[in-house]
Amino acid sequence: MKKVRIIGVPEHFNLPWHMAIEENAFKERGIDLEWTDIPEGTGRMCQLLENNETDLAIILTEGIVKSITEGNPSKIVQEYIATPLLWGIHVAANSNYKVISDLENTKAAISRFGSGSHLMAYVNAKNQSWKINEDSFKVINNLEGAVQALTNKEADYFMWERFTTKPLVDNGTFRRITDCPTPWPCFVIAATDAIIAEKSSVLQHILEVINTYTSEFKTIPSIDKTLANAYGQKLIDIQEWLSLTRWSQSKLSATTLTNIQNTLLDLNLITTKLKADTILYSAK
Repeated sequence: MKKVRIIGVPEHFNLPWHMAIEENAFKERGIDLEWTDIPEGTGRMCQLLENNETDLAIILTEGIVKSITEGNPSKIVQEYIATPLLWGIHVAANSNYKVISDLENTKAAISRFGSGSHLMAYVNAKNQSWKINEDSFKVINNLEGAVQALTNKEADYFMWERFTTKPLVDNGTFRRITDCPTPWPCFVIAATDAIIAEKSSVLQHILEVINTYTSEFKTIPSIDKTLANAYGQKLIDIQEWLSLTRWSQSKLSATTLTNIQNTLLDLNLITTKLKADTILYSAK
């Protein structure tokens, strides 16, 4: 049995992995796939990949692209979610902020620098023609930290996947002002250069298994109820999320990668562009 370590956020996107693990789909291929939830998100996952503390990560596309350009010895293996992520822009429910323009020159809560919440704050600022810099942020680590920061007025707004934060909107903790979708497929599967070099055949087996699960995921009877129960969501919200979400079994295209790197470069979030084969893994 070959052991492989994998990490991802504890969110509804990743249920296919948990189902495949619980049904021993990987063990049938001789693979002991060990999943660890990383609630801190992409910035933390980049760090774990770089430190060789995991082999694989289900990670936000823009975050891992930035990290690889900065020397992270990893590659994008394929897309995982082909559709954009809807980043809800949230404020404390009792705050005076009512519309997006009210948030200019305010402080954003982010899980950490290099995270999706950090990078997408820049994308949103560009969309709104705002000027922001590294002083515009308050690091809060995770969702619980965001609740504390907004409640205590240590930060003014927080960007996070809108369906994950919907229960906090429903219970009156947050108020969502609007959404900011990613301009590209939102999640990818990333692997360290080490596992690519040492276990490329194992990696191919893992992809075959998960691609089978994701291609059939939406057709599973009552999958909407399963998701709602597993992640504490309202059924109507999960049904909307499922209608907007498409899992991918394809490689990330070089064209999409160029768009991501150009955007990050334009926002001064990366200093150099890399060739596609430096970032994208291609099986020999």
